Amino acid sequence: MDSIINLQKKIVPELTDLLVQRYQILRQVSHEYPIGRRALSARLGLSERVLRAQVDFLKNCGLLHFSSAGMTVTDEGAVILRELSDYVRKLQDISSLEKSLSDALKIGTVVIIPGDSEQEEVVKREIGRASARILSKVLGDGNEHIVAVSGGTTLAAMAANITGSQPKTVIVPARGGLGDNVELQANTIATVLAQKLGASYRQLYVPDGVSEDILNSILQEDVGVRAVVDIIKRADILVHGMGRSSVMARHRRLPPDVITKLEEGGAVGEAFGQYVALDGTQIYMTNNAGLMLQDLQNIGTIIGVAGGKSKAAAILSVIRASRQDILITDEAAAREIVRMGSLLSTTVHNKFIFSYM
Repeated sequence: MDSIINLQKKIVPELTDLLVQRYQILRQVSHEYPIGRRALSARLGLSERVLRAQVDFLKNCGLLHFSSAGMTVTDEGAVILRELSDYVRKLQDISSLEKSLSDALKIGTVVIIPGDSEQEEVVKREIGRASARILSKVLGDGNEHIVAVSGGTTLAAMAANITGSQPKTVIVPARGGLGDNVELQANTIATVLAQKLGASYRQLYVPDGVSEDILNSILQEDVGVRAVVDIIKRADILVHGMGRSSVMARHRRLPPDVITKLEEGGAVGEAFGQYVALDGTQIYMTNNAGLMLQDLQNIGTIIGVAGGKSKAAAILSVIRASRQDILITDEAAAREIVRMGSLLSTTVHNKFIFSYM
């Protein structure tokens, strides 16, 4: 197949773009059915004239169904979409990109979803699906597990797509609450995940970022909270997101002097309330009763999930600050990490030398 793909790219490269475009249309419709042409045009950034030609072709092939409510993917279209997924990955050299990052970052498994989750909501959902599939596989050994999960939109997508039965598993939040959006907090995601899996769960009712004195007082006086923290610390599987330092600092409403410290220290990434520079150096840490980066050495399987070109530096910084066993990201972030590696490896005077590539 690889030789055929290489021939196609050299002789009829325009067919590659056309095939990917039709694949993206099927993928988008499969996530948002029923959907009208105008809405689909806006989602994909295509003119309505171009989109009309493509969806009419897919309809005539029996892959799309039109109704007054909008377009849906037919059963045959769903089969084609699954088969196209692997083919498109090969067309876009995703498999080789995964291997390159796996070798360069010293991560056992790297899974890359085509596209940019910051530009296409469907890509974020695909990352969520891939994360759910991988977590289900890790849980499929029949053993008892404690799974810790962080918050965020991508982890919420994972919880929404998880399937299976894991009655021996306990789901816990990796840390306490953050921000005002309850649906995206770790407590909520842990609950949804447990309900989908038929697992049990525990919640951590301690706000993220409280003062050290208040945190110590809670842990001393509240037996229930202390028991939950003990369970969290015994987690053997962790699924977590990675954020940009500047964005997470705003979410946590950090004081101006701390934000200045982050900027002066070169912080670019955040995980578990810990802000790190591109070389993995910790710049600042917020108080919390849950997991911290130093706890990761005791966890059997760590799954990092994040996408988007703007998060490339954040992803790299967190990877360098901690151990990761599986990375699930998107093409835009992966290619930007590779680009950063090429730039930094040739800039000898830069203090953040990218030593992996």
